[in-house]
Amino acid sequence: MNIDSIRSDFPQLHIKVNNHPLVYFDNAATTLKPKVMIDAITEYYSHQVANVHRGIHTLSEVGTRHFEETRIAVQKLINARESYEVIYTKGTTESLNLLAQCFGRQFFKPGDEILISMMEHHSNIVPWQMIAEATGAKLVVAPINDRGDIDQVEYKKLLNNKTKIVSIAHVSNTLGTVNPIKEMIKDAHAVGAKFCVDAAQSIAHMPVDVQDLDCDFLVFSAHKVFGPNALGFLYGKEDLLNQMPPYQGGGAMISEVTFDKTTYNILPNKFEAGTPAIAEIIAFKKSIDYLNAVGLAEIAKREHQLLEYATSELKKISGIRILGEALEKSGVISFLLEGVHPHDLGTILDKEGVAIRTGHHCTQPLLKRFNCTAAARASLAFYNTKEEVDIFINAINKARNFLL
Repeated sequence: MNIDSIRSDFPQLHIKVNNHPLVYFDNAATTLKPKVMIDAITEYYSHQVANVHRGIHTLSEVGTRHFEETRIAVQKLINARESYEVIYTKGTTESLNLLAQCFGRQFFKPGDEILISMMEHHSNIVPWQMIAEATGAKLVVAPINDRGDIDQVEYKKLLNNKTKIVSIAHVSNTLGTVNPIKEMIKDAHAVGAKFCVDAAQSIAHMPVDVQDLDCDFLVFSAHKVFGPNALGFLYGKEDLLNQMPPYQGGGAMISEVTFDKTTYNILPNKFEAGTPAIAEIIAFKKSIDYLNAVGLAEIAKREHQLLEYATSELKKISGIRILGEALEKSGVISFLLEGVHPHDLGTILDKEGVAIRTGHHCTQPLLKRFNCTAAARASLAFYNTKEEVDIFINAINKARNFLL
C-alpha cells in the first residue's frame, strides 16, 4: 500500500485547519472522498443529466445503465445472490426505518419480540421502538460486558420462538467492537428469527459477504464508504423482500395505477419510489472501484496496525479511560480524559488541526452503561498515518496541560 499515493487521491487531506495540516480522525461519522468520486458527480451534472428508467432518449438510457451498474457493483461488494436484492435508500437510517415498517407491518403481532443490543446506534433503536408501539411487539435488549462485547450467553438466552427479528451492529460506532455476527445469525435462525446486520461501520473496513453470513438483511450508507451523502442500501433476501409491502408510494414503484387499485412493481423498484439520488448513485461506483483497487483485506490490516499504535500511545497519557476494549475491535477508540469535558478536549484538538468526534455518538443508552453522558472518539481509516497519531497524542497532552 503506497500511502503517499493514496493520500494524494483525497483532496480533503491537503487542507489546513487553524493553520495546521488536517488530521482527520472522524471517519466513523463520515469518510473522506476520493477525487474520482467527486469528478464523477461533476461529470454527471455537466454532461449526463437526465432521469433514469423513464426516457428512451440517449441521456436517459446512458444514465440508467450507469445507475444499474452501481447496483451490480454493490451486489458484488457484499456478494448478494441477485442485484435486485439491493435496494437504494437515503442511508442506513432510512434502510432501517424501511425494514422496521415493512417487515413489522407484515410479520409482527402483539407479544412478538425484536432483539437488539445495548451498543446499538439510535437508528437501530428508535425505528424498532416505533414499530413495536404500533404493532404490540416488544423490544428486547441483549447486554454487554465491561469490555464492550455482547454477552453471548445472555444473547442466546433471550432468543426464543417469539423472536421475529434480531438487528445488531456488525461493528459498534462507539466502542469499535466487532461482533461475532456469523455465529449470532446462526443462533437466531435456530429459533426461526430473521437477522439484520447494521454494516454501517464495517463495510468500508473489512470484507462483508452476505451469503457467507447468511443474514436476511444488511444495511449501510455510502458516505461511510468514501462515497456521497444521501445514499444508502438495504440488502434483503429475495423471498422476504417480495413478502414485504412497499415503504412509500409514487413513481417507479408501481406496475399499474387506477383509481380503484394500484399494483406494485417487482424488485427492486417496489421499494424505490420517486426520483432517486442519481448523480450520487452513479458516482458511488467510483468509490467501490477505488475500495476494491486498494483491497479490503489490506485496509483491515493497515487499520488494525493504526488502532494498536493509537491505543498503546493513548494509554501512556495519565487519566485516560478507554471505553470498551473488546477482544476484536475495528479502528474506533472512544475515551475520556479525567477532569476534562470531551467538548473542551475536542475544541482544543481542533485548534491543533485534529478532527475528532465528541458527544454521545447517537448511543446514549450505551454511554449510560459506561456511566458517562459524552465521550471523545477517534476513528481511523486506511489513509491515516502513525505520524498523524503522534500529532493527535501531542494535542491531547497539550490540552491536558492547559486544562488541568
